[in-house]
Amino acid sequence: MEGTNHTSEVARIRQQIADEYIAAHRVFHDFTETAQHAYITARQENIALYFEKLTQHMSQEHAMQILMNIQEEAKEHNPTSFTKE
Repeated sequence: MEGTNHTSEVARIRQQIADEYIAAHRVFHDFTETAQHAYITARQENIALYFEKLTQHMSQEHAMQILMNIQEEAKEHNPTSFTKE
């Protein structure tokens, strides 16, 4: 049963990270330029907290790989936000 809890917790944290990436990229369409910086900073801080939670369940290297995969998935979900100039 403990393995199931571990897997569920990692999946929950992974989804929270994905939600933060998606929210961070919405800022280019939903906020004024002044509000963008504070909003993105808050998303980055949340992602850092979730990263720390992931490292409680796996190595730092594995957690970083998950973060990079989530970021790529977020780019595929909304690629125009990543290329906005």
